[in-house]
Amino acid sequence: MRTIYTLLIATIFLTSCGEKKTVSVDDVLATNDIVKIKSKKVELDTKQQELSVEIKKLKDKLDTFNENKNIPLITVLKVKEQVFTHFIELQGNVQTKQNVLVYPEMPGILKTVFVKKGQQVSKGQVLARIDDGGMSQQLAQLNANAALAKTTYERQKRLWDQKIGSEIQFLQTKTAYESQKSAVNQLKSQLGKSTIRAPFSGIIDDVFKERGTVVAPGQGSEIFRIVNLSNMYIETEVPETYIGSITKNKVVEVNFPVLGETVNSKIRQVGNFINPNNRSFKIEIGVPNLKGKVKPNLTARLKLNDYTNTNAILIPQSIISENANGEQFIYIIKDRKENNEAVAERLVIETGKTQGDMIEVTKNLSANSEIIMEGARSVNNGQAVKVINK
Repeated sequence: MRTIYTLLIATIFLTSCGEKKTVSVDDVLATNDIVKIKSKKVELDTKQQELSVEIKKLKDKLDTFNENKNIPLITVLKVKEQVFTHFIELQGNVQTKQNVLVYPEMPGILKTVFVKKGQQVSKGQVLARIDDGGMSQQLAQLNANAALAKTTYERQKRLWDQKIGSEIQFLQTKTAYESQKSAVNQLKSQLGKSTIRAPFSGIIDDVFKERGTVVAPGQGSEIFRIVNLSNMYIETEVPETYIGSITKNKVVEVNFPVLGETVNSKIRQVGNFINPNNRSFKIEIGVPNLKGKVKPNLTARLKLNDYTNTNAILIPQSIISENANGEQFIYIIKDRKENNEAVAERLVIETGKTQGDMIEVTKNLSANSEIIMEGARSVNNGQAVKVINK
């Protein structure tokens, strides 16, 4: 029994002496011994290299069990026909054809001003009067002379109808009456110029001259500015390339950025002249006043529909690539299996107009085709792929 205990103690002693105690990194750092620290680093670097080799062996063995390790994963989109409406965006300014300066038609002193700034007036309403310089009295005298000439003519006519008197007397009185009547009408016309009237209904936007001011016809003598805001329009220039698609009565979306308002309108006039300087033509678009908030020269943004296709095929522009010949191409899938594996096929396409991130395909791509979306840049023609989306 004593022999057995002796052998057991000896075995434990020898085993403990054979084990090599592992020193931790913290213990090595605590020694502050540069030789031990370097030695520990070499030891760990060696272990790291050994582990990398072992991990690679494991990975290579796992790859032998994965038959599809080189098949790229993709997503697809089934294309379908849809309505494609293309717009061109332009900028224009609000204008009105009834925005005029009112000038005097005769010289004189501005005797009376009947309206004030901001006042609504109607067509033909008297706005002001200019001192006529005595023409009213002259008209009264001419009217008296005309009345006398008329009476003389009528009496002479009655006598002439009865074959009394000479023909020359009758003609003289007739001529005198007509002459007086013409003089009265002429003076009335001249006197009418002393009254300034509104040329159309609108608002007095400004009054430039005060009562008592001497005025005369000519530049710089304007008295009023009158504006009609009920019949305004937007004028803009359109490049000549759209001359066949921008026509009268086309719907236009009009946005006023300053007002934060958007309305729909129509093209009411298309210009017949192309400006040789910028190769464009003008169009007019009628706009409502929006409760008086729309003013002349206000900026507007316009969206005009120049092209519509009810059976268009649209795809994202981002998936289109280009080859060395300048041809555009995409990838579609074919021979799709039940496990969603398929074959990528390069398809050369032709494109048309764009709208946002989408572009219309005009040739070679048909509806219900499945185009590769994610992974389109990493596949090759004829390569096996696997679809991961439904």
